[in-house]
Amino acid sequence: MDKLDQYRQSIRSLLTEYVKVPIANGEIESQLVFDLEHDHYQVMSVGWDGYRRVHGCPLHLDIKEGKVWVQQNATELRVAHELVAMGIPKEDIILGFQAPYAREHTGFGVM
Repeated sequence: MDKLDQYRQSIRSLLTEYVKVPIANGEIESQLVFDLEHDHYQVMSVGWDGYRRVHGCPLHLDIKEGKVWVQQNATELRVAHELVAMGIPKEDIILGFQAPYAREHTGFGVM
């Protein structure tokens, strides 16, 4: 398996496991959104918590230029660390939600 196929499989596996955990409050569904052609991977939360509408993207990862970009992580899941445990090197993981000037201090890749 080549590097990008491994990255794709790891991301899909991680997000698929994440959505299996039910959301404790409200009637909220976790949806997987995979754009395999353009390497965009998201989890969407959709539903209602009482009278409050819930619609958002707690997790968003992309593969760009051979690197895994963690664009959004509004969860308690340590996504980057989970990806490292799945065999993706730290230098190939970019924390896109961190400002470019701060990335060199994260211990992960920079771009």
